[in-house]
Amino acid sequence: MVGFALFGAGRIGAVHAANIAASSKARLAAVHDVNAKAGDAIAARHGARSAHSAAEVLGDRSIEAVLIASSTDTHVGLITAAARAGKHIFCEKPIDLDMARVEQCRREIAGTGVKVQIGFNRRYDPSHAALAAAVEAGEIGTLEQLVITSRDPAIAPVDYLRVSGGIFRDMTIHDFDLARFIANEEPVEVFATGSIRIEPKLEAMEDFDSAMVVMRTAKGSLIHINNSRRAVYGYDQRVEAFGAKGMIVSDNLRATSLRRSTKDATDRLGPLLHFFIDRYRDAYARELDDFIDKIQSGGDPAVGFEDGRRAQILAEAALESALTGKVVRVDYRTGG
Repeated sequence: MVGFALFGAGRIGAVHAANIAASSKARLAAVHDVNAKAGDAIAARHGARSAHSAAEVLGDRSIEAVLIASSTDTHVGLITAAARAGKHIFCEKPIDLDMARVEQCRREIAGTGVKVQIGFNRRYDPSHAALAAAVEAGEIGTLEQLVITSRDPAIAPVDYLRVSGGIFRDMTIHDFDLARFIANEEPVEVFATGSIRIEPKLEAMEDFDSAMVVMRTAKGSLIHINNSRRAVYGYDQRVEAFGAKGMIVSDNLRATSLRRSTKDATDRLGPLLHFFIDRYRDAYARELDDFIDKIQSGGDPAVGFEDGRRAQILAEAALESALTGKVVRVDYRTGG
């Protein structure tokens, strides 16, 4: 069994801890969080020990892999230290909010031989993955248009938004990775625009709560991403792939598939799932399972460091475009 240490005992850390503990191929050996009380609670829940420092975790030879679910500003330091210690690494997105630090991290971990997977869980959603497989199989012919809708049920608190890195780095970055995964080629041009329709304080942060991104790949496929920090009807997650032979849609999930028709409404469906932990519960488990398989088999992670880097490059291009009103050409070699 693969011995894991968890960095970060917050909301998403709790999800990962439960998945590690539930796996027949892994065990949760240690948990470390700067909030010792939170770390102690998750460790006790899953029969792990609560570590007092990152150094304690990285010096433990029984730990083969680390799962980094701590705050974004800790990611690069933990990735680098874990790689030097020979630990395989699963890290939540983004790698960092500063592209220069991402590039520095890439250089420092090169040649260490450890596996690095970035937590873009939407690739592992069964519906999204089936859509991507159908596109790759040519069911709609050549992909001509890809439309991704991603809207949160409610805007996060201002204190979170202030340190989030902005909508493109924090929210749209998932959609950038999903677009690359489905299109199976790189966007080379990015045009983005944004508005503030919910939280006026975002203006001082040069951020937006509503955004649209249009990208073009080298072969001419067009990708449209639309985001909102508020959808009063629930967590809205839809993908549409369109080509000469037809269209494939990955639609919203609901608690049940019941449809009701009455005098007041026809084909009325139940409410959407509330937020990302509910909507992508299976995806979180599947991505961890795939990472463990790659450790045991020696294969490369399906969503590696370079995927995280390229999604970050697209996020930076989108922010530049939204602030300047210009189309931005993407250069993946230089990180800009």
